[in-house]
Amino acid sequence: MPRPIHAFIHTEALRHNLARLRRSAADARVWAVVKANAYGHGLAHAFEGLRAADGFALLDLNEAQTLRDLGWRGPVLLLEGVFEQRDLELCSRLDLWHVVHHEAQIDMLSKHKTQVPQRVFLKMNSGMNRLGFTPQAFRSAWARLNALPQVDEISLMTHFARADDAHGVDAQLQVFQQLSSDLPGERSLANSAAVLRHGARDEVSADWVRTGIAMYGSSPDHGLHDAAYWGLLPTMSLRSQLISVQQLKAGESVGYGGLFTAAHDMTVGTVACGYADGYPRHAPTGTPVLVNGVRTRTLGRVSMDMLCVDLSGLASVAIGAEVTLWGCASGGQVLCIDEVAAAAGTVGYELMCALAARVAVTVEA
Repeated sequence: MPRPIHAFIHTEALRHNLARLRRSAADARVWAVVKANAYGHGLAHAFEGLRAADGFALLDLNEAQTLRDLGWRGPVLLLEGVFEQRDLELCSRLDLWHVVHHEAQIDMLSKHKTQVPQRVFLKMNSGMNRLGFTPQAFRSAWARLNALPQVDEISLMTHFARADDAHGVDAQLQVFQQLSSDLPGERSLANSAAVLRHGARDEVSADWVRTGIAMYGSSPDHGLHDAAYWGLLPTMSLRSQLISVQQLKAGESVGYGGLFTAAHDMTVGTVACGYADGYPRHAPTGTPVLVNGVRTRTLGRVSMDMLCVDLSGLASVAIGAEVTLWGCASGGQVLCIDEVAAAAGTVGYELMCALAARVAVTVEA
């Protein structure tokens, strides 16, 4: 039989989370953000659960082609825009909308030969300080784009840096509004955190929201609120099995480096899952895990293909027992991916995106 580790993508949970976010987005249309291969879920796997979105937002031209091949005929937005002149030819052929965030992209558009003008989203750097025109340069960039015959409608966008904490969105919103309030075009500002925390405000949800991590069942402000608080369901479950059960005596250690030493006699299980499967190597002893749906903890160092778990107090556990690394156990018990990520000092995004190609994936309703 194949190695027992397996990932499950839950289509109905994707539908549920998308609908949940839409309810928080006032009257805005929803971009389903599917960059990074739909946050590690697999674009083709996630597509069916996200078909109710108004558009798809991503980075990669190959993924845009995949969406068209899957039959999507609605809007597709390139969140980082184009990277070279010839990318615009594919934008024309696939009818892609794209972000413009620096002068070089305007230069490319000015040289692009096309009979069909393109829809662009002009990005303002209102405080994130990654991409976008400074507030001082934003209006002149708009004027340049507006003068190009290669450009059709110009939408306006920015990205909130701290929508997930007490700082909120007001400071960036004020900057954006001051410099764009009299310009025509649709607006897109809100990410998952802004939608859930501030989306009832029309000026935040605006015309389009961009829902990413929350769509995949992870809380955008974990530490303040968990996924259950926001009514989100896990969309990816990673499950494996026990492949060994060992009796550890007091004073004995387990795993590389002997990072865990038993204080008393105990039972330890070995799981077919390691960092080569996408599980974080730096997850310490105590990272939560479910064995037959019962919560326990990891022990010692995660190795390439295996990790160890504490079986103390778990009745009737034997080789072949189900182990849920994150998501839903087959019995319905839930281990939120954010908990596992927090224990490992990272975020749910990274665990989803790190799922290894060698892990078999099944799409469930």
